[in-house]
Amino acid sequence: MNSGERVLDPAVVTQLLNRSRVAGPLDDLTGRELEILDLMAQGHSNSRMCALLHLSRRTVESHVRNIFARLGLAESSDSSRRVLAVLAYIKG
Repeated sequence: MNSGERVLDPAVVTQLLNRSRVAGPLDDLTGRELEILDLMAQGHSNSRMCALLHLSRRTVESHVRNIFARLGLAESSDSSRRVLAVLAYIKG
């Protein structure tokens, strides 16, 4: 063992790798929806996402609507669904 290295018991590593993960709302998103949500989290507009992903405006808007629906984010005058979706993504 080199100086500064740590050794973990193989049983502990196995337990960590095999533990159950609690399912979250992001698990219902498709790969493309996660990609769109990641770009939203980076602050990109729908127009910019269209350019980056070579998608039509209608397609990006459809993915954004699907993200809101899958995360259970209804339209509200009190909050921004885009911000709430990004917060859910960050919390993971």
